[in-house]
This record gives sequence, structure tokens and C-alpha cells, in this order.
Amino acid sequence: MRESRASRRSRSLRRLLTAAVPALALTVAGLFAAPASGAQSAPDTGHSSRVTQNSKALTDPQRQTFHSTGKAGQKVPTQHLCGKPAPGHASCFAQRRTDIEQRLAAAVAAAPSGLSPANLHSAYNLPSSGGSGLTVAVVDAYNDPNAESDLATYRSTYGLSACTKANGCFKQVSQTGSTTSLPTNDTGWAGEEALDLDMVSAVCPNCNIILVEANSATDTDLGTAENEAVALGAKFVSNSWGGPESSAQTGEDTQYFKHPGVAITVSSGDSGYGAEYPATSQYVTAVGGTALTTSSNSRGWSESVWHTSSTEGTGSGCSAYDPKPSWQTDTGCSRRMEADVSAVADPATGVAVYDTFGGTGWAVYGGTSASAPIIAGVYALAGTPGSSDYPAKYPYTHTSNLYDVTSGSNGSCSPSYFCTAGTGYDGPTGWGTPNGTAAFTSGGSTGNTVTVTNPGNQSTTTGGSVSLQIKATDSAGATLTYSATGLPTGLSINSSTGLISGTASTAGTYSTTVTAKDSTGASGSASFTWTVGSTGGTCTPAQLLGNPGFESGNTTWTASSGVITNGSGESAHSGSYYAWLDGYGSSHTDTLSQSVTIPSGCKATLTFYLHIDTAETTTGTAYDKLTVTAGSTTLATYSNLNAASGYTQKSFDLSSFAGSTVTLKFNGVEDSSLQTSFVVDDTALRTS
Repeated sequence: MRESRASRRSRSLRRLLTAAVPALALTVAGLFAAPASGAQSAPDTGHSSRVTQNSKALTDPQRQTFHSTGKAGQKVPTQHLCGKPAPGHASCFAQRRTDIEQRLAAAVAAAPSGLSPANLHSAYNLPSSGGSGLTVAVVDAYNDPNAESDLATYRSTYGLSACTKANGCFKQVSQTGSTTSLPTNDTGWAGEEALDLDMVSAVCPNCNIILVEANSATDTDLGTAENEAVALGAKFVSNSWGGPESSAQTGEDTQYFKHPGVAITVSSGDSGYGAEYPATSQYVTAVGGTALTTSSNSRGWSESVWHTSSTEGTGSGCSAYDPKPSWQTDTGCSRRMEADVSAVADPATGVAVYDTFGGTGWAVYGGTSASAPIIAGVYALAGTPGSSDYPAKYPYTHTSNLYDVTSGSNGSCSPSYFCTAGTGYDGPTGWGTPNGTAAFTSGGSTGNTVTVTNPGNQSTTTGGSVSLQIKATDSAGATLTYSATGLPTGLSINSSTGLISGTASTAGTYSTTVTAKDSTGASGSASFTWTVGSTGGTCTPAQLLGNPGFESGNTTWTASSGVITNGSGESAHSGSYYAWLDGYGSSHTDTLSQSVTIPSGCKATLTFYLHIDTAETTTGTAYDKLTVTAGSTTLATYSNLNAASGYTQKSFDLSSFAGSTVTLKFNGVEDSSLQTSFVVDDTALRTS
């Protein structure tokens, strides 16, 4: 059905109005960005495409307001989502406030209560970019059937880019890696999973996330899930569960937690003073809990040990069984001392979480279940750990890059530092809380951070010449050296410049990872798929796209409402109809796609004409984006920075898709203010 001129004029008027009052548009987007139940999130075709959007959300002044719900140490009523563990089992540590009404996203007329992603970034001095191309795994027990949709609501509410199975950012698997045979549902652990996923997203919104669900809360099943998380490629694994120590744990250490090159974080427990496992494993980072409140000091925040009562507060203590790792130097405990570092956990100063299976919407959560995924996210922002390192040692060599927590205790003990905060190391808070990412890096005292820009999935044909420049930055401006694994046969990377070049000689699909490293040992990496297609054979020249100039209206193409139009506001390149994506001046996504079969042996070329106009005035920042994909391969990304008068023809070689059916897709994503219009016309996919 073609759109009427009247409705098109209404759309044009809306664009003009939202461009004229961006502050109002931003406010509305911040309050009502959450998708309706069952709605699909906007596709996001690569890590690097998320960086600008997430950076903007984390620095938005409207999202930096702290919606206080209590005072440090205040006794607030909470629901412990998991009961006390039986022998050989673990319990999750999530606590949900019961004195704050849970509300669905559609019923929230203001920002949710509790700490937001912007609050956490402010409190812990975290960068608004980083983590692109890296994966954080969350290990929990049982299944949360609403995990993906609840995560979508959390991220969209706070202006973070979509992280879904469809765009490759989110994966939900069983302890054996299955995406279909998931464990039985459990409302308690579902709340834990929602908390973990939201905190990883809050701290590292550019990271991929894998949720690994154990069949049960037994030590064996959770340990199996731990190993699966590492096998799936995660370099950062968060665990918000545990239980009493036992003599069997030293064997479990080696079986489940001995993974050099992987930062494994574990909650220290919520029962006050007393050591718990696996936080006392010598191979993990034990994460304690604090109460976090705003302050008039230069930092703007203050922290103390989380301790509500004799039975509630962050765990700490000297292990009865686990040996002391070489990097831990306190003298009062001859074995492993818990904790190493800490982050917010007090439910009275808790975090905002969205959960509709274990709960009924927005709520405020606490417990060291919050602090463990926060620290896992900080490790990811800091970059890939050294391949032979146990990253728990990193904070011990960067103690000046942590906020020292010096007040509060979680019980009675001797020596006093086992349970009482003080200057330097103590049990409840370790060396302190993050002050940037330097304390979590593999580098030396400089604490450098290396960030590699993900180039997106690549495609070429056998015999095709390749020249791909890898881009990376070092936080201290240090010189980088480059390496790569999984390159197509015939290609190599220049170790000094990062240029990948050569002639692809063997068809196939390659999993490629590029790494940049500086002289301090700090490194970063990015992973993507490189498809090499075959050439040769005979081909009948043809134009394969249906309705290529949109003159037949809404036929052949699959498009968002109002995209294919002949209305006013924009002009066609030829004829009367064209495809107009975005241009609303508010959070919006438009899509346009068509599936087509490319015959074997053909050389195929996609062309289209593109016009971009924008009301964005800030230079250097891509706020609104149009991504063009062929299947899972990103062909190009355009933004408000590419705005220009008139149409420009674009051309792409799709010969690598010969012999297959591929979906061509235009995906326009507009942020919360100032319109950008992406106008497409006269498409063609020609074979020769």
C-alpha cells in the first residue's frame, strides 16, 4: 500500500519539528526508548558501529543523574533470589529490593530507580569506548527465557546499541554449547542472569556477551559451564555465585578455573565476614562489595564496605584450603585471601535491572552478584589479558590506579584487615574499586590500553587482490606491532603498519583475529569473518533485483512503513519513487531488504544511488548510521558525516556470493535527536 501525500507531509513536518527542538526529542527518547514486548531490536552489524552511539549515551547529562534509593548501610527489605546452597551446590547472590515497586518499561514515565550505566562510568572513571571485538561470558544456572528481550529493554532505555542474537552480539547457550537444548527455567536464577547481563552491558556496552547456562546449580554443572565459556572464546568470565569452602575445591580449581589468559571474576558472597568458594580459587579475581553514594569530593562519589547486619554484607576472609598465589603479599593469611578488588553491591545504593521472568519489570538490585560482572566488564575495557597470565594479579601491580576504600567492616575478625577496611589492602574491598582501567591491564606500570577497530566481515574472490588497513590506538600513544591469525591463504599482515595485503588463493570461510600490542605488553584484538568465493564458469548477464527503482511501490522489497514512497520531502534519482530511511530526528530504525539468488560462476556487482542530508552539526561524530549488508557481510556504513547534496552511485563486488541466495539489506539507525535522512534509488545487481 503506497503512503498518501498527507501522511508523508506529516512525516516531513515531524522531521522539521524534531530538528528544531532536539532537547525535547532527547528527553522523550530517553524515557520511552524501550521496545514493546515482542518487538525486535534494531540490527547492529559490527562492534565498531556501536562505539559512537554507546559513547554518546554514556556521556549524556540526562542519563548521568543518580536516582538515589537509600543510604550506605541502610537496612532495606530484599528478596534473596536463590536459597542457601546444599552441599556440592552453589547459590546465586542476587538481591532484589522489595520496597521499590517493580514496573514494566511501558509504565515507567521517568528514568528507572537505581544506578545507571552512566552512573557507573562516572563513579569508576571508565572510558566511554573500548571493548569492541571482545566477548564477556556470564555463567549461571538454569534458563531465563526472557534474557534477550529483557536485555534489549535495558539497553534501549539507556540509549545503548542493540545486542541481540541476530546481530551476533548476544548468544545464549547450555553448558554444552547448545543454543536449542537449554536448561529448565528458574525464576530465581533468571533474576540473577538479568542482573549479570545488565551490568556487563552497563560497563562494556561494545562487548559481545555469551550467557552460558548450567543444567543445575551443582559444582560439576557450573564448572562444566565455566569450561564451555572459555571454549567459546570468552577472555572474560563473570560468576555471581558460590558457597561454603570444602576440601574438594583444590581439585575443582584445576578442573574448572585454571584458564591462563582469561579474566575470571567471582562474587565474594553476601553473608558478611567469611571466605567462600570459588572466590577463594587461586586462579580467579575475588570481587568484594561496597556501598556507593554521591559526594561533594573531587571524585563526586564515595564508597565504604557494604555491611547491613551480622548476616548480610560482602564476604571476605582467609581460605582454609586454597594455596596463596605468588602475587598476593599480605602476611596475616598463609593461604588465599579474599577479596582482590571490589565494586558497588549494597542494595541500598543498588543498580537498576530489568527482569520480566524472575520479576515484573524494572527493579533495584544489589549483592556481590552486581560487583562481579561490573569488574568483568572493566577487565574487558582494559583489553585482552596476557596469554599466560592469571589476570587476578593485575590490580596488585597497579594499586595506585584504584580508589582505596578505607571505611567500614563486614564483621569481627583477627587480624583486623580480614574484615575491616583501611589504607591499602583489606579483605572486604581488596585493593579498592576501579579508577579507570589501568589496574586491570596486562601492561606494566603505564597501564596502557590498546583498542583495535573492528573492520567488519570481509569478502573477496580467489585471485582477488586485497588491501585492508587495520586501525588501532594506544592510550599512551605507544608504537604498536600487529599480528593476525586465521587470514585467508595468500594474505599477510605488515607487523609495523597493520596493512593486510596479498592475493587470496583458496576459497573458504576464515575466522580472522587481528591483534595490536605495545612495548608494555598491553594489547587489543578484533575478530571477524573473511569469506573467499570461487571464480570461473559460465554466466548469463542479467539484472537480478526486482523493482530496482521502487517504481512499483511496496513490491518485491521488504521495508519498514513509509520507507518506499513518492511523497514530498526528498526527490527520486529518477522516476517518482525512492526509498527514504530515517530522518525523524528521534530514536528510530528503518530497514529495506530483498533476497536474491546469484548464479554459480557469475561475477556480480551491486550498485545503488545514495543521497544523505542531515541536521546534525557536530563534526567528527557519526550519530546516525546506514549499514549496507549482504548476508552477514557488511559492505559499507554511512553516517551523517557523509551528508552531501545530490546522489552518489555506490558499487560493490558480490562475486563471492555466486551460487548462493543472499539477503541485501539497508539498515538505518537514528539516534535521539537531529534528523539524518538516507535516500536510496535506482538499485541494481548485475551479473557478467
